[in-house]
Amino acid sequence: MNSKTKKPWQIDGATLEDITPEYYFINRRRFMKNSFRAAAAAALPFKAWGKGLSYPAKVNDKYKLSGDSAVLTKEDIATSYNNFYEFSLDKDGVKSKVGAWTLDKNWQVEIAGLVENKKSFAVDDLINFSGASLEERIYRFRCVEGWSMVVPWTGIPLSDLITKLKPKSSAKYVKFQTFGDKKIGPNIGGLSQYPWPYTEALTMEEAMNPLTIIATGMYGKALPKQNGAPLRLVVPWKYGFKSIKSIVKIEFTEEKPKTLWSSLAPDEYGFYANVNPKVDHPRWSQANEKILDGSFLPKRKPTLLFNGYEKEVAHLYAGLDLKKNY
Repeated sequence: MNSKTKKPWQIDGATLEDITPEYYFINRRRFMKNSFRAAAAAALPFKAWGKGLSYPAKVNDKYKLSGDSAVLTKEDIATSYNNFYEFSLDKDGVKSKVGAWTLDKNWQVEIAGLVENKKSFAVDDLINFSGASLEERIYRFRCVEGWSMVVPWTGIPLSDLITKLKPKSSAKYVKFQTFGDKKIGPNIGGLSQYPWPYTEALTMEEAMNPLTIIATGMYGKALPKQNGAPLRLVVPWKYGFKSIKSIVKIEFTEEKPKTLWSSLAPDEYGFYANVNPKVDHPRWSQANEKILDGSFLPKRKPTLLFNGYEKEVAHLYAGLDLKKNY
């Protein structure tokens, strides 16, 4: 169905096509320029984030994919086509906009709420505190807008970190928050109708699922700023907006937290946001997806329930009406 009522998150004078472009290709000039830059960067020694993290990490073969899903999205595409509204509504423009952002090497992540180990950690200290080693996992990534990628992420199981943080038994949800500083994200001031900072949340069971990871890298390197540096959430069976970027706070709560998108447009962006081809977005179908492959006419493929991870996560929603709890 189509809704003509203006949503609180919509921009005056902007159409869906302005916010979500319908092209998924890299023209020859842009491709050649980016390829040259990538080659030049590859010739330089890689400097990992922090003092205790190094890349590339060992590949976890348990998460290898097969068939079409085994084809990795080109790194240039995955790092050039990004949703990061704090910087820009133009996915092709985020990479250039983050150039002015100097990442704080003392970036802190606050641990708060119903948890024993309340404190702030530097990124590498937080990862090391978990007791887990960085590993690479190849995951499908499905955006709510109808496009998909296959990305090699580097990170740790969120469950390992949660176990070490020792949440109280009353903690039912895990809430994540990114920065809300206009000095970092220039678009924050221009989108005053958004309830900044960006927040997302998972149930404790979802957070403890082995698939859920805290990522600090991709493609064998530290995360680029446009992809959520220095650390982000990756939940592969959910739409991409659940995988919050540039985390500054992790909070354990008893009540279901309000999140940015489910607060702005609850009829369009549900709390669970599980990938489901049988539950359409009010303004487009979720039955299939465009594969970001750099071509002028990208291939389409049927979307899989839970993005192909049904075996691993379906039990989390036993007895839950997925059409009502989208």
